[in-house]
Amino acid sequence: MKHFPTSRSSGLVARLLAGALFATIVIPLGARAASVSPVHPAHGFGPVYDAAHEITLSGTIQEVVTKRTVGSPAGMHLMIVGSKGLVDAHVGPFLSKQTKAALVAGAPVRIVGANTTLHGKSYLLARQLTIGENTVTVRSTRGIMMLPHSGHSRPARPARTRTPSQTESNGGAR
Repeated sequence: MKHFPTSRSSGLVARLLAGALFATIVIPLGARAASVSPVHPAHGFGPVYDAAHEITLSGTIQEVVTKRTVGSPAGMHLMIVGSKGLVDAHVGPFLSKQTKAALVAGAPVRIVGANTTLHGKSYLLARQLTIGENTVTVRSTRGIMMLPHSGHSRPARPARTRTPSQTESNGGAR
């Protein structure tokens, strides 16, 4: 009768089982400890968008700011003069060339967005930007920056039709 070295393999199995048991105990304890702390919205890569406090601002563009200021949200800002005075509206880095071209000083705009404070300064995080008859979605309803649509649609391909000679050469209509 052959003898297999079971002590070595059983020791390895025991250590693996002990490690799995330890992980199942420690991971839930860590998760429970995290859930005890107060719940805060995720910050991601920029300021938090609070959809529950959206406002609509109508005004005139006083200045288009494309150069980033340290401590401010990255991307284009519009300095809007409206009923609330001068407002710094963050429209982000993803506007199409066509939209950017329409954003000039003196242009009337309407912005739907939420106010936030970052490093002691107030910003209006634009979710929707209306310039003239065009409305651009800048952020989703959850505040996630949207990539621009090119505005150009692909030309429709013509429908494929068969000429009588193709139908005849294929053995008639099917």
